[in-house]
Amino acid sequence: MATFGCYTLTTKITKTPQAILNKMKVAYKLKQGQSRLFHQLPSGLNMEVIYQKGVQTKTKTLDEKQQVQPPLVFVHGSFHAAWCWSEHWLPFFSENGFDSYAVSLLAQGESDDPDGSVAGSLQTHAADIADFIKNQTTLSPVLIGHSFGGLIVQYYLANLEKDSSGNLAGAVLICSVPPTGNSGLVWRYLFTKPVAAYKVTMSLAAKAFRTSLPLCKETFFSQDMDDNLVLRYQELMTESSRLPLFDLRKLNASLPVASVPNPSTRVLVMGAADDFIVDAKGLEETGSFYGVQPVCVEGVAHDMMLDSSWEKGAQVMLSWIQNLDIKI
Repeated sequence: MATFGCYTLTTKITKTPQAILNKMKVAYKLKQGQSRLFHQLPSGLNMEVIYQKGVQTKTKTLDEKQQVQPPLVFVHGSFHAAWCWSEHWLPFFSENGFDSYAVSLLAQGESDDPDGSVAGSLQTHAADIADFIKNQTTLSPVLIGHSFGGLIVQYYLANLEKDSSGNLAGAVLICSVPPTGNSGLVWRYLFTKPVAAYKVTMSLAAKAFRTSLPLCKETFFSQDMDDNLVLRYQELMTESSRLPLFDLRKLNASLPVASVPNPSTRVLVMGAADDFIVDAKGLEETGSFYGVQPVCVEGVAHDMMLDSSWEKGAQVMLSWIQNLDIKI
């Protein structure tokens, strides 16, 4: 183990000077109290991690001392990277006492690129997260996934938690692709919302969100979002992904995600009332798969963690984690 500043790091993680951060042409400036670290995977590739230590602001009672604040590990979706959590949610959860880590999957953000035409698969992305959790967290974390990141978390729950070193304190799926993938969403949109289906296809498949501010806003954000902020995030999203997260044909052929009989990990399924990508039926499908009632947050869009009312989803998740009642 090696001590770095006010926190302890293992020898597999390093802090890298800003000068060599050159994968994203649009720089993301970290917030106060955040550090950009790199976790070396078994492949030798480095995975970007943005870390913010939990703040302890008061003297704890004996009961509060016995209650554990699990670390939080955040996983982004397509066209995003660790920065999308660093903007609001890492500071929020840090202020509430949680050590928080946001990872950039391979070929996203400042993480290294693997060989090939895609960043990986459900299996490889989940294995990378499992390796990070095994080597860099001392307590079982809450694993949080957004959009396609949520599908990676689902694969983790079904396959990697069997390994005792991969145990989780909880899992949160935010505007997640359902266990069967996005095919059902696409077909529903084609038959019930053809105009929306066309816009989603143009925005995501054709990547038109990169050049059209109105389409980017409609796809990811609420209509009251400030256009200057949308433009800033549009630039970051454009630079975040050098390779697609998946080969979608191979991904869809591998689905649905395996079910987990009598799961030991509690799961929170959250959706956004104004989500342009994942509809209400998709949210219900995911909730039903895990036997939980999904929470639909009003007044937010797909990018809940970046939206103008980002704190609404953060508060829901905070209350749920506090009710996990994890004690030493």
